[in-house]
Amino acid sequence: MSDCSEYSLIEQPAIELFSELGWQTANCFYEKFGSNGTLGRETSSVVVLVPRLRVALLRLNPDLPPEAIELAIEELTRDRSIMSPANANREVYKMLKNGVKVSFRGKENEGIVRNVQAIDWNEPSNNDFFLASQFWVTGEMYKRRADLVGFVNGLPLVFIELKASHKRIEHAYRDNLRDYKNAIPQIFWYNGFIILSNGSQSKIGSMTAEWEHFAEWKKINSEASGGIVKLVAKNHQYLGVNNATEALKQIEKNRGRLGVFWHTQGSGKSYSMVFFSQKVLRKIPGNFTFVIVTDRNDLDNQIYKNFAGAGAVTEEQVQAESGEHLKQLLREDHRYIFTLIQKFYKKKGETYPMLSARKDIIVITDEAHRSQYDALAMNMRNALPGAAFIAFTGTPLIFGEEKTKEVFGDYISIYNFKQSVDDGATVPLYYENRIPELQLTNKELNEDLQRLIDEAELDPDQENKLEREFSREYHLITRDDRLEKIASDIVAHFMGRGQFGKAMVVSIDKATAVRMYDKVQKYWKLYLKDLQAKLVKCDGSEKKELEEKIKFMEETDMAVVVSQSQNEIEDFKKKGLDIAVHRRRIVKEDLDTKFKDPDDPFRIVFVCAMWMTGFDVPSCSTIYLDKPMRNHTLMQAIARANRVFREKLNGLVVDYVGVWKKVNSLSN
Repeated sequence: MSDCSEYSLIEQPAIELFSELGWQTANCFYEKFGSNGTLGRETSSVVVLVPRLRVALLRLNPDLPPEAIELAIEELTRDRSIMSPANANREVYKMLKNGVKVSFRGKENEGIVRNVQAIDWNEPSNNDFFLASQFWVTGEMYKRRADLVGFVNGLPLVFIELKASHKRIEHAYRDNLRDYKNAIPQIFWYNGFIILSNGSQSKIGSMTAEWEHFAEWKKINSEASGGIVKLVAKNHQYLGVNNATEALKQIEKNRGRLGVFWHTQGSGKSYSMVFFSQKVLRKIPGNFTFVIVTDRNDLDNQIYKNFAGAGAVTEEQVQAESGEHLKQLLREDHRYIFTLIQKFYKKKGETYPMLSARKDIIVITDEAHRSQYDALAMNMRNALPGAAFIAFTGTPLIFGEEKTKEVFGDYISIYNFKQSVDDGATVPLYYENRIPELQLTNKELNEDLQRLIDEAELDPDQENKLEREFSREYHLITRDDRLEKIASDIVAHFMGRGQFGKAMVVSIDKATAVRMYDKVQKYWKLYLKDLQAKLVKCDGSEKKELEEKIKFMEETDMAVVVSQSQNEIEDFKKKGLDIAVHRRRIVKEDLDTKFKDPDDPFRIVFVCAMWMTGFDVPSCSTIYLDKPMRNHTLMQAIARANRVFREKLNGLVVDYVGVWKKVNSLSN
């Protein structure tokens, strides 16, 4: 081969690196098959190196008879082609993690059930590591040759696809990996992770990951301070979770203050919680219970779904439905409990009771700086005096929040906005100031008003207080002629963006969200009517472009998503608004799923507080912000647009209320 070939410049150095790490290596291009062949494979459709697997199982399970070992081999290598590749992979993963369950007869013909250990996770040197280059695999209809396959104890856990250095690494995914997953799916039943590289760049991902979720692994050491998908920790999650686990090992020294885990919005914070809890259960002896605490219903539901979807939660009804239900759950023995901080309430003059003195309870609080260290947090600590506490946040602690560090400890992991964008974990956010003549001055938007708006997200009664105590400011924001101009501008801006990503319109309260929906609908129809009139007078390429826009507008669905409140139908009717039509959609349709589906025509949602936290919609690219916000609430709102998605290059925040200047101090 030429010295400038892909083999000599890319593949051979990779093989040499594996060799330096202690892996045995072999070029298998001319592999001979059969029991006495090169690797002991009968045919190229076999992807497990059974001779190596057998030797490893015998070594790792010296107390088990050969019969048990053979049963484990049968289970590991059985045909899973009737299953989806993701389901097959999850089934194998569980066996690799927990052992292969086998049943056999003992010396006295008694039934015996044992777990056969397939991999020694604690002592890597006890395993067999083998790297095959140019490895042929035959599927049902096609035959393919993989560049590099890493076998651990004969199981193909690592799949590596290489490209020449002058080619974009994305081609390894688009041109090769996608084809392999269809042509030779059986090799991915066992896959732990996939590496794509062109020699200068490398990315890692799971066997279900789309291209945008393949990420670089930049550091070896830690920093100084719908259907089934397979999750692979990103570099920052791996390092951060390891730090959190080490903090738990030092629990006596840090007195249960495990620290603050700051990873910017959109970088997989809730999955880091899953990784942390699962690693603790695997690595640290004890009967741990994890209490996951937040302060939003939608966020609580989202985090629960993530834990359940990852297979961490198997129990039902572990989301506290009330304060009494929470007390019941805490007195019982559960692996996970999910609750709102508000459920740690007590009547005035009462002391919150101690519910458990256990020292193996770990409280994981989400966005701890919002409310978790006030009076409700004191109730939580009275209930669980022996618990350890760790805070996960998507925004940094700012001036005036030193008390958070007193309660949770110092930062144990930092992954800020810039690092996230540089790594491709999130996309850059750009800010656009619109119709400045309608902005309010900072003097008018004082701290008390912003604080009350924050509180209104927790307490529906606060919305009435907002209108009452800040009537002048509220009137300026909700003035009808102002909303008319903004609605017209939203339609023009949305249709002129040059791309068709989804959008959120964020208003000051529920009534204004409904008003904005009505007004945008009006200007949407006028804009569409204007396009239809232009279509009659044009031809050629311009005509085709207009036809596409008209079709897009005719298909586009919009909806209001706001929380329920008592007497809302009558209250909205007094303001000349009909909430019933919107509530009917919210109750009867799965708007959550529709908005998350990039191909669903539900493209614009009108909100005030719901979906502002814990609601990830990668295809959402634009936030129209017409609500005074501050600090963490502001960061969480704008971060709805920073998720990675397909060809999306950036997210856009269109600011109608003049709050964007506050962002710079929070995003570094």
